[in-house]
Amino acid sequence: MGVRDLVYRNLLYKVYERRLEHKIAKAAAPIPRHVGVIVDGNRRWARMMGLEDVNRGHQKGADKISELLVWCREAGVEYVTLWLLSTDNLSRDKAELEPLLQVIEGLVGNLVEQGWHVTPMGSLDLLPDHTARVLKDAKEVTSHRPGLIVNVAVGYGGRREIADAVRSLLQEHASKGASIEDLVEVLDVEHIAEHLYTRGLPDPDLVIRTSGEQRLSGFLLWQSAHSEFYFCEAYWPDFRRVDFLRALRSYGARHRRYGS
Repeated sequence: MGVRDLVYRNLLYKVYERRLEHKIAKAAAPIPRHVGVIVDGNRRWARMMGLEDVNRGHQKGADKISELLVWCREAGVEYVTLWLLSTDNLSRDKAELEPLLQVIEGLVGNLVEQGWHVTPMGSLDLLPDHTARVLKDAKEVTSHRPGLIVNVAVGYGGRREIADAVRSLLQEHASKGASIEDLVEVLDVEHIAEHLYTRGLPDPDLVIRTSGEQRLSGFLLWQSAHSEFYFCEAYWPDFRRVDFLRALRSYGARHRRYGS
């Protein structure tokens, strides 16, 4: 594609962006308070671009996140949960995992410097000490900041989260001297929800996944029971504001039916 064609295409996208913004505003459709994002396709993007080092794809994907957060803030979104690394990913070869963790550490550092309120979620005890410390420090330094809350899911797995929640619940009741029988008498879904990584936050209204895959892969299993889903064909590094606005338009056009 020549420079002239590229300029023309970018101009068309800008026009289309404005049209989408106008339609969303005119419809006065609800904006999701909480958006979950599965940032998928970094490695495939790198291969598609002919890059031998897939970590350049991870870095490109990390750079995209700051853009997304600005779009979310401008739209009125209050919470964003980003799935950056699953518990399954931790079993990758060391030569691949270590550079990825470095990219994540750099991303978290940038989010802190940019002024975001950053909250880590996941099994931090499974992470290398340095990565876990970067995440914990980010939470401590930014906990007082107002505005959009950014949950970074690192070393996260939905099944493990539920298991951790049940374990935490049992430990809490045991510390009070309660028996299993006592817990069984009162246990309900809210008790478990209070021990999830996202405790205190609203469940995600909208979950976006890039790269064309149409599955959750364990992301926010408990919390997404009533979420709306939007699957985008673009690999994460190629995710554009147009794609984000399409997701908002799709969400706003749906009639949410809880429990059916």
